[in-house]
Amino acid sequence: MKKTLLVLLIITLSYLNSRAQTYDYQNMSLLSRFDDTTYVANNWVGSKYSGCWGWYNPVDQREYAIIGGSNKTYIVEITNPSNPVLRASIPGLQINCVWREYKTYQNYLYMVSDDAEPNGMQIADLSYLPDSVHLVHNGSSLISRSHTIWVDGDKLYCGSVRGAAIGNTPGNNFASMAVFSLANPANPVLLRKLNSDYPTIGHVHDMFVRNDTCFASCGNDGLYVFKFNSNHTFTQLGSLTTYPFAGYNHSTAWAPNAQVMVMTDEVPTALPAKVLDVSDVSNITVSATFNSSAGATPHNLFLLGNDYVVCANYQDGIQIYNLSDPANPVRTGYFDTHYQTPINGTSQGYVGCWGAYPWLPSGNIIAADMQNGLYILNASAALGITNNPEAQLTLYAYYNLISLSIDISLSLKSDETLELAVYNTIGELLSIRTEKITSGHNRIISIPAEGWPQGMYIIQAKIQSASKTVKLVKP
Repeated sequence: MKKTLLVLLIITLSYLNSRAQTYDYQNMSLLSRFDDTTYVANNWVGSKYSGCWGWYNPVDQREYAIIGGSNKTYIVEITNPSNPVLRASIPGLQINCVWREYKTYQNYLYMVSDDAEPNGMQIADLSYLPDSVHLVHNGSSLISRSHTIWVDGDKLYCGSVRGAAIGNTPGNNFASMAVFSLANPANPVLLRKLNSDYPTIGHVHDMFVRNDTCFASCGNDGLYVFKFNSNHTFTQLGSLTTYPFAGYNHSTAWAPNAQVMVMTDEVPTALPAKVLDVSDVSNITVSATFNSSAGATPHNLFLLGNDYVVCANYQDGIQIYNLSDPANPVRTGYFDTHYQTPINGTSQGYVGCWGAYPWLPSGNIIAADMQNGLYILNASAALGITNNPEAQLTLYAYYNLISLSIDISLSLKSDETLELAVYNTIGELLSIRTEKITSGHNRIISIPAEGWPQGMYIIQAKIQSASKTVKLVKP
């Protein structure tokens, strides 16, 4: 009981402290903040936090933020975004870490770090939340180090990975990238190393993968596109190695329409982010560049649909841009999590916003600041979410167990052109249609969903005067 009271006191003090700070912002608002004030930064760059991720439990409809501390992983319930509650903390296999990264698959959380060994991979079953978290793998028998990870379907991609599963002899335990099967989520099985097909690719810093097409950010070697084939081999589809403001190719995000990508180069500091035309991956071109200020470094990027970029911009916090015209990105909002450095300040290296997660059903965005902790933010205004209170458009969705479809019931006050899109919780577009709808009540549109996995889906409807978003749990 005393421990629980202490945790609640820490969170309460952190929340009150966040309200006492002065933040620069536009079209975004702070809902709450979590910071473990019981320890101070003690790694070589002076950071307390690194990567973050989100998880939604469709069974009880609770939302969680996952954030990496230098010594542990924190799992914070944010179902009530104004009252974050620490539900679990998982001690790391290595302490004083600079890097921790996370992804989820079903109810499993995958945790990796690229800090010095002894280190390893941790896998946790989150289905017992909010009561507890169960570690199902906790060691180096598979992976000892990995810089980043990505989940595509039932496959786990690991960038710059070391460990026994990669090789068990000195000099043979590293892969620029490796793919594991998650057929048994608690026990990943190696399928292929990129080195086996492309030994000249020495390093994959991060990757974005959809339907086995992998955009690999390869540091100073640039961006490469690979296909992971059904026979578990890689084929190169394209590359981008020469482009404006080139540096250390860090990370990418791929739009659901498969036409547009955004990309960052982390080193040297303050390089702008790039908008890429990837409609032909054998001929990738740069459409535009953007940055929040001359002194900030874009770090990790996320896309919401085809139109909005959520960018973790180190010193300048979270920045949001509209990409409806890919040649002309327009900033629509920001929240400077790193209040210690003013917007348009000078670059200071490893400070500020490391990453974000924008795909929770609530629409709230979580952000991880390396010095200041976890932020829960409302970005509705920056994202153009209006949900018109005058009910020009009403929307309801349910899963039809007979026709195995998502049935969408809508009502319009006037004849409109409707755009209807369905996304999964990591922002992948699954279905989109545009059609003329006459005014009236209870217009039904059915979207075939046979074979779609269980879980949460997000339905977004747009007309000229309004937009509306609803969530659906497919049983």
